[in-house]
Amino acid sequence: MRAFLSVAFLAIGIAIGGAFPRVSEVVQGALAAAGLTNARATPPTNAAMTKPATPAADDGHEHADDEHKHSEGEAKPEAGGHKHAEGEAHGHDQEGEGKIKMSAEQAAEQDIKLATVEGGILSRHLLVPGTIAQDADRIARVPVRVVGTVAEMRKRLGEEVAKGEVVAILDSREVAEAKSDFLTATVKADLEKTNFDRQQALWDKRISAESAFLNAKAAYSEATLRVDLARQKLSALGLNAAEVATSAKKDETTPNLSSLRRYELKSPLAGRVVERKVDVGTAVGKEGDPADVYTVADLSSVWIELAIPTTELSKVREGAKVTIVGGDDGPRGEGKVVFVSPILNAETRSARVIVALPNKDMAWRPGTFVTTEVEIAQDKVKVRLPKSAIQTIGGEKVVFVRTQEGFERRDVTIGKADDDAFEILTGLKPGDEVAVANSFVLKAELGKAEADHDH
Repeated sequence: MRAFLSVAFLAIGIAIGGAFPRVSEVVQGALAAAGLTNARATPPTNAAMTKPATPAADDGHEHADDEHKHSEGEAKPEAGGHKHAEGEAHGHDQEGEGKIKMSAEQAAEQDIKLATVEGGILSRHLLVPGTIAQDADRIARVPVRVVGTVAEMRKRLGEEVAKGEVVAILDSREVAEAKSDFLTATVKADLEKTNFDRQQALWDKRISAESAFLNAKAAYSEATLRVDLARQKLSALGLNAAEVATSAKKDETTPNLSSLRRYELKSPLAGRVVERKVDVGTAVGKEGDPADVYTVADLSSVWIELAIPTTELSKVREGAKVTIVGGDDGPRGEGKVVFVSPILNAETRSARVIVALPNKDMAWRPGTFVTTEVEIAQDKVKVRLPKSAIQTIGGEKVVFVRTQEGFERRDVTIGKADDDAFEILTGLKPGDEVAVANSFVLKAELGKAEADHDH
């Protein structure tokens, strides 16, 4: 029995010693003191202590081999080191995350335009359709004030006319009678004045009777009154009494070319002939006859007629700026509101709004349909930036600020906006120089640089 126990303890000790070399010495010593083991048995201590040394030696050998391989081939360790060196060089070129190194010449080659950040005005607009119309203050008809027949038409359609220029000649019996009455009254008044002066001189000397003097005075007063009435009749026909008298004197030298029947029609304003209503030989002036011969319009300024809904009418003010918008190839124009009707259209429930539009190059033709932007508000902001300068990266609004070495990404916060620009709340200050054209090129360069840096 004792022998069996000794063998069992010995087996347990050997197993424990194999697993834990340092514990095996203690266990074997205890067994030897108890007389349960043979003192001549070889202690496993040296074997247990020296056994782990072999891998250490092997590891040192492998490490030496690795160092040898590294010094000779420099394969994998050198490749890793080379990539790290490239990353360091690339980071230096980009000057850190969000920065792009680019000279002024390179930016110019990419057509990247810069602008200095400053404050400005954001304008809010209302989009409204409209129709080009003639300016009612710049259109006139050449009227026929007398009964007669058209003798001359001196202007063609589209021709320019000056204010007061003669555009047509009428042959009129009515005019001849009015001129004759005036000339006759003038001659009679001159005769009565001579008689009155003579009778007054005689009366002063008490040579003639007082009755003769008074009769001469009455006759002269009546003749003067007839001259005034004849002059007013000429004025009603648009004739000048002095011009009629001058023409009569010329007719005395050329009796075969009487001007009594000639009636000149003059343009009331400067512009172009846009309509011709009669021809030579046409009877005018009577009931049912044409009342005018030409229509003259000054198209250097036209109107835009807008129909503003009642819901938006309160936002529109007289004097507001109005811009005509269209395609990229379409003309653009700017005018201002000159009239907002206080009366609504009963059918459309909209108000008539008139916009005065300059038309120096005659690009706007009456009757043309246009789309307009009516300015309804102006907001003054401290930092105003064109929309073309804003880019979106990772859901963030960014701009590219010019630096000494190139450009730097700058995150910004956007506030109010109009059709052309944003209000910048944070990220920029007045005086910063920002890329405002072709900034997408910088966005692409930044994305390429960050991708290379990640690799």
